[in-house]
Amino acid sequence: MANERNLIGKGFNSRTTRELREIASAGGKASGEARRKKADFRKTLNALLTAEIDSPEWSPVLEALGLDSTLESAVNAAMIMKAVKGDVRAYEAIAKYSGQSEKTDTDQEEQQLRMAASKVKMGVDDEGEVEDDGFLDALSGSAGTDWEDWEEDEQEDEEADI
Repeated sequence: MANERNLIGKGFNSRTTRELREIASAGGKASGEARRKKADFRKTLNALLTAEIDSPEWSPVLEALGLDSTLESAVNAAMIMKAVKGDVRAYEAIAKYSGQSEKTDTDQEEQQLRMAASKVKMGVDDEGEVEDDGFLDALSGSAGTDWEDWEEDEQEDEEADI
């Protein structure tokens, strides 16, 4: 149920604008930190996967296939070997990441038709541009006064906090 009653009892209905802004700011900073950690993880993983290996088991096989002797190539080859031995999960992972799909050609054609119909309904042409419905022009007339109203509300909230 998405409405203001969900916030009652959680402190959000009695917080000032400044407190809410500070909470939102802290959440934004935490989100940025989490994104940086994920990016660092991907960077480290990519560096490890592209690292050269000197494995007597895998290097000759990979080089014979014309592949670089990297950890990524060895992991992929190991997955393929497991799939060859009958491991269905290994096969499914290979199929998923090699671009193979469970969907039939008919399913994909139906999806393309649904997407085309949706674009027509939304007024989007093939280049992805939306037809101008005049909304922005109508909005620009009242934007100045709306902004002034917002600044007045902010000043009133700050005066109430004092």
